[in-house]
Amino acid sequence: MTTYRICLLPGDGIGPEITAEAVKVLGIIGERFGATFEFSEALLGGAAIDATGTALPDDTLEAAHAADAVLLAAIGGPRWDTTDPEKPRPEQGLLGIRKALGLYANLRPVKIFDALKDASSLKPEYLEGVDMLIVRELTGGLYFGARARETGVPGAATGGGPGMRAYDTLDYREFEIERIARTAFEAARTRRGRVHSVDKANVLESSRLWREVVHRLHAAEFSDVELVDQLVDNSAMQLIRTPAQFDVMVTENMFGDILSDEASMLTGSLGMLASASLGDGTALYEPSHGSAPDIAGRGIANPLAMLLSVELMLRYSFSMHDAADALASAIEGVLAGGWRTRDIADATTLPQKTVGTTAMGDLVVERLRA
Repeated sequence: MTTYRICLLPGDGIGPEITAEAVKVLGIIGERFGATFEFSEALLGGAAIDATGTALPDDTLEAAHAADAVLLAAIGGPRWDTTDPEKPRPEQGLLGIRKALGLYANLRPVKIFDALKDASSLKPEYLEGVDMLIVRELTGGLYFGARARETGVPGAATGGGPGMRAYDTLDYREFEIERIARTAFEAARTRRGRVHSVDKANVLESSRLWREVVHRLHAAEFSDVELVDQLVDNSAMQLIRTPAQFDVMVTENMFGDILSDEASMLTGSLGMLASASLGDGTALYEPSHGSAPDIAGRGIANPLAMLLSVELMLRYSFSMHDAADALASAIEGVLAGGWRTRDIADATTLPQKTVGTTAMGDLVVERLRA
């Protein structure tokens, strides 16, 4: 029996609640598919700030490096919001662990469950054939470029006097663009063979370099894959207008952050969107939603994005493809049976089939047992 070590980062808000459901589901998967999962738990984000004064403690990094996979729930919340650059923020922990593990590729599948078409922001007819993968560069761009806030800058204040100035640098190296583009092209070869490369090459020099590198790689190694250049503002529109046109979308860090959240609305809820962060070190898996502090502790959070992230972990880190297929089928079966958490319920949902976090996890376990 194979043993896999998983570093759990429950984080903040609803994080511990949905982490419990992931552990429960992995328990039955281990029984069914002959694997043992060993869990270690560590701090990240706001919980880490409260306990240690930093969003990413050294102990957490050590645990992540030692594991076979990292499963992160959610971080952040108004409690730790600050505009003071000297104070720690939960997001620093997330950015820091991605960088430290060398996780440059974030994969976000966007698939429409038939049972949830009515929960989407779009009419069902616009959702036919939607099955896409967003490949987001994760360790470069604005989030990691040079930044500063300066005071006493001439002409920076209202009226032209001395005032404050701040800047963030969108910085990309050639190799960073090439490796994320290669990830996208390789993924497209296993799917429908089309890549939309999203940039802002009509304005940004970094995007012009992005486009040059993507085209060079395409010509040299991936000419069998269709390549489409698309400006980011057009992509934002096309995701709503004709989302089925997309197979694989590759883009830089901030554009990918924004577009993947927009794409989540095609599925009906951020509570349905999983992600995998891959690269040079231990892979990290997390739902794309936030910590939802407004519903934390109430037992009503949707755990399905977390469970779908477990599915990705089974595939990419453990090569347990049969187990991943079984989990995906179990989730689809629960939804097809009419079961919903509040975020994906609608007027047609039977009141007795609107369930909480634990009950939704139990339903998935029941399907797995069957």
